[in-house]
Amino acid sequence: MSGGEELLALAERVVAQALPGEQVEAFVSRDWETDIRVYEGEVEHFVSAQSEGIGIRVIRDGRTGFAYAGTLDADAIAEVLAEARDNVTFGTPDEFAALAEPDGVDVVEQELWSDALAACPTDRKIELAKELERMALAADGRVRIEDSNYADVAAELAVATTTGIRRSGRENGCYVSVGTLADDGEESHTGFGFSVGRSPDDFDLAKAAREAAERATRLIGAIKPQSRRTTVVFDPFVTAMLLGVVSSTLNGEAVAKGRSLFKDRVGDQVANPLVTLVDDPTNPLAYTATDLDGEGLAARRNVLIDGGVLQGFVHNSYSARRMQTRSTGNAVRGGFKGTPGVGCLALQLNPGTRTQAELVADVEDGILVQSVQGLHSGVNPISGDFSVGASGLSISGGQLGAPLREFTIASTLQRMLLDVVEVGGDVDWLPMRSAGVSLVIRDLTLSGA
Repeated sequence: MSGGEELLALAERVVAQALPGEQVEAFVSRDWETDIRVYEGEVEHFVSAQSEGIGIRVIRDGRTGFAYAGTLDADAIAEVLAEARDNVTFGTPDEFAALAEPDGVDVVEQELWSDALAACPTDRKIELAKELERMALAADGRVRIEDSNYADVAAELAVATTTGIRRSGRENGCYVSVGTLADDGEESHTGFGFSVGRSPDDFDLAKAAREAAERATRLIGAIKPQSRRTTVVFDPFVTAMLLGVVSSTLNGEAVAKGRSLFKDRVGDQVANPLVTLVDDPTNPLAYTATDLDGEGLAARRNVLIDGGVLQGFVHNSYSARRMQTRSTGNAVRGGFKGTPGVGCLALQLNPGTRTQAELVADVEDGILVQSVQGLHSGVNPISGDFSVGASGLSISGGQLGAPLREFTIASTLQRMLLDVVEVGGDVDWLPMRSAGVSLVIRDLTLSGA
């Protein structure tokens, strides 16, 4: 019996103990992770850990009880089920409380498990972090290394419910990252680089090292730009962070609570027709690709904005019931210790065809924004107000120029989506729930000198 089948059999045994009138869900998982940090060629931090556990939800008469245990011992599981039942009595009645039900959507077969990663020896993982440090130092003599890291995670999980869900799966992935510093008088500028993969064979260490050195050194001698309205080119990493904020406005739970600027706007033109925004965890290139959501439904491709027109929102089964629609397979949960929430799983813009250099060449006056600060505190997902600190490079006559820092860019999310000029073709797969791509947006307010 494989690991997933073993966990599923355990979950099924729990669900089989449901009493009349109860809905019971058992979520069982087993995780492995490695975290290595290297500094000056020596291992500074090393963690190799395994965890397993079970979370049980019981729903009765609209009341929900939940409990979990960080063990799969039979006696502990019996106690968790009893505790979840006991917690039902403290729950607040909710007419929408219920478990997900099978919806007929088939799981998309993907290669989410790498035997090469599972068999990778610890010595090689350490050497990858050391090699990345050496390459970043060699990329530019002005660079110092803050740290160099290797991380991986593997998981097996199973979900069973009294409503008929019986699903299990496993996946693993890894990434390397390096942090850099470059001195500028009494100040230091920071940089970073990373590479992700299903196995270490997928890493591009040279690219990660080069980008880390460039990010640290590019702001040496930076000045404040003059305040004005201007065109901005977002670096892929910045775009990915922006999409993370946009995703909160497309969250069905936020919409149901009236906390989204896109409430009641399905079918409206909310972005430039160049913009097609997709949540696609079935794309194996995405670091967060998966075949199941947090409730055991099949993960699926959902088009949220198509040609600039808002198509809908992401839902788990609860938010879908509140909004009188169907789950989009977007239940998210942090493991066996929590109940499902809702969120995008692998957000991406449909890319264009041109490189960042080609996009910059068409900008007469603007800024290439390569980093932002205060993105989550500076953006209001209800009103859409957008104002963040930024740094980057000036653009004049289609050419990159002086480094710039200590300025803010401001607009609204609504206006920015409509003011998109072009989407780049330089897709960057990142260790987060959204992919990066260069993005050109006109008419943003720049506040500097």
